[in-house]
Amino acid sequence: MTQVHFTLNVEEVQSIIEHSVKDDVSKNILTTIFNQLMEEQRSEYIQAQEYERTDSRISQRNGYYERDYTTRVGTLELRVPRTRDGGFSPSVFERYQRNEKALLASMLEMYVSGVSTRKVSKIVEELCGKSVSKSFVSSLTEQLDPMVQEWQNRSLTTTEYPYVLTDVLYIKVRENRRVISKSCHIAIGITEDGYREIIGFMIQGEESEDTWSTFFESLKERGLTGVKLVVSDAHKGLVAAVRQSFTYVSWQRCQVHFLRNILSKAPKKNAKKFREAVKAIFKLTDIDFARTMKNALVDEYIDQTKYTEACETLDAGFEDAFQYTEAGQGYNRLKSTNLLERLNSEIRRREKVIGIFPNQASANRLIGAILMDQHDEWVGSNRKYLAMDR
Repeated sequence: MTQVHFTLNVEEVQSIIEHSVKDDVSKNILTTIFNQLMEEQRSEYIQAQEYERTDSRISQRNGYYERDYTTRVGTLELRVPRTRDGGFSPSVFERYQRNEKALLASMLEMYVSGVSTRKVSKIVEELCGKSVSKSFVSSLTEQLDPMVQEWQNRSLTTTEYPYVLTDVLYIKVRENRRVISKSCHIAIGITEDGYREIIGFMIQGEESEDTWSTFFESLKERGLTGVKLVVSDAHKGLVAAVRQSFTYVSWQRCQVHFLRNILSKAPKKNAKKFREAVKAIFKLTDIDFARTMKNALVDEYIDQTKYTEACETLDAGFEDAFQYTEAGQGYNRLKSTNLLERLNSEIRRREKVIGIFPNQASANRLIGAILMDQHDEWVGSNRKYLAMDR
């Protein structure tokens, strides 16, 4: 994504604050900022500042045209710069509107289809600042779908992702007059430099070995390479698909899910010592030491009937739950899918406004827009998820 650098005219903003009525302050400040951003973006496109003479210039300024731009604080009246060659198109604010477009389009599709609640129209008015027509919804949908599809199918050949975290999110979709559950498969890749990216998502009819295989094969077809470790929960279809699609790749069982599974099989009462001992094992990063503690705990409790199932579960899944100590170089953040859980929570927060998607395209649109924005935020940050300097 292009990074635009410019100097904000602070005096002009301060003047607006001093002379505007309270209700118009936010709108006027945003209008000034967006106009300045677009002005600077035009200069970067032309490769010359105003009145500057330079051999690198590729076009000339050609005035402005007026455009209304809808935000949560109301409709802004912007002066959009033009160039003589007609090739300049400002894009600095498109990312900030993308999610709002997706949510608005999905809600209005529900409203038009007759499957929404009475609150939907009020939410739409609050987001738009004015009433909207069906043609406006159609316009938003036409603009957003190609963006999501292009990003969803983009090439992954330029980067290797040694670590992949994956999970599924269930959503409700209206199909043939019925409300059915669909699975949204999501994958996050960690690059060789330790940065995180959302490398793919796919909405399918269920979670099974076939759907996971379809998802993994689509990632490979787009150029996913260099995978050393896949982190996920222990869904049988998912695990089987990992082993089928990623030969010679280790699988890390999410420790958070695994620990929860073990403790659910332990007694609810008078089992504090056992529970604390199990939790202590999963705090270790040395697999040999953890294995020794595990064996000792199993030997102590497995013959006690009420602990037998929990011990057997721990013993059977232990090795898979500590693969990050070897294939993942011991990075603690690779021992669970917590990163994906947080991402899913953000999708749930937005999806909760809708409840039931009117169709699969609407679900793909909204979830795709949310994931695109999160991806852009991660890629645009200098903060590494893993300190890959070992």
